[in-house]
Amino acid sequence: MSLLPRRFERIKSVLSRRMSNLTILTEEIEKPHNLSAILRTCDAIGILEAHAIFNQNKIPTFNNTAQGSQKWVKLINHPSIEVAIKSLRSKGFKLYGTNLKTQSRDYRLFDYTGPTAFVLGAEKWGLSDSATTLVDESVFIPMRGMVQSLNVSVAAATLLFEALRQREECGLIPNSGEGMDEEVFNKTLFEWSYPEVASWCRDNNRHYPSLGQKGEILDDLPRTIKLRC
Repeated sequence: MSLLPRRFERIKSVLSRRMSNLTILTEEIEKPHNLSAILRTCDAIGILEAHAIFNQNKIPTFNNTAQGSQKWVKLINHPSIEVAIKSLRSKGFKLYGTNLKTQSRDYRLFDYTGPTAFVLGAEKWGLSDSATTLVDESVFIPMRGMVQSLNVSVAAATLLFEALRQREECGLIPNSGEGMDEEVFNKTLFEWSYPEVASWCRDNNRHYPSLGQKGEILDDLPRTIKLRC
């Protein structure tokens, strides 16, 4: 059984507005409510993928704050901050790390219309020394109160919405899938539409089936797999 056409159109419409050149990298942010809130903001902004480094003994978990957004924003786990930053930089991202060191500059002074990754550290101690050294720019969010830092999920939202504002002013917000290449769009569209079938295809080293205009699967599949649709 295929998706209802209106459900498929909703999925396709949201994906068409996703951006692959704006992302966030979290370093050992493991509290479920913070991680969930960050992914929910990523979904609201239109981010395709987020990146993270977790403590080796921790498994990321989500709570109701995420509102299911972890299903719509792919979270890529990296083994270390060095590997993560190298990977993002190889794809053309400029990395902005949040901290309160003296060389940090007001986050509003930068241009985020190009490939941008914001790097945020753990709730208690912020970015590691390695991350601070490796990012391209260190930024801070000015405060007027006694407390000199925001909750990490709030800081993430502040930075991401500034990037969105700048891109909207320059007419750089995608509306028709131009925020990613066609292959990534089609792959993600199938995974969002038929997650169980996509998992079966990956397990069996098979290409994803083709989709029709209304979201129907065009290729023949085993009966047991069709029942998952």
